[in-house]
Amino acid sequence: MNEVLIGIVSGIVGGLGMGGGTVLILLLSVFLNMEQHIAQSTNVIFFVPTAIAAIIVSLKNKNVSLKIAVPICLWGIIGAFIGAYVATHMNMGMLKRCFGGFLILIAIYQTYEYIKAKRRHNNIKQ
Repeated sequence: MNEVLIGIVSGIVGGLGMGGGTVLILLLSVFLNMEQHIAQSTNVIFFVPTAIAAIIVSLKNKNVSLKIAVPICLWGIIGAFIGAYVATHMNMGMLKRCFGGFLILIAIYQTYEYIKAKRRHNNIKQ
């Protein structure tokens, strides 16, 4: 049952374009006590079908700039090979710290963007 809820939550967050894989890794590590390497590798398998579903909807709604997306994808593939190689050769403690640091950076950025949007909204109302 945990797998169903984790899949649904991660799928929704991924479909919204907000990093369903990040949520998935966190949920697998916390609720299923999965090792970081296994959770991150599981995320890769999760990512492909959920990304395809999101791509289909986004293309259908004309929300994709292929001029930008194609080069990013090509360079992203190269980066993925490098990242996978590094992750498989990194000890689990360091990998967890890197992932935690990444989550902290995302939280700081999202908090900053929220505050900025809130201020902008308040300035418009006045």
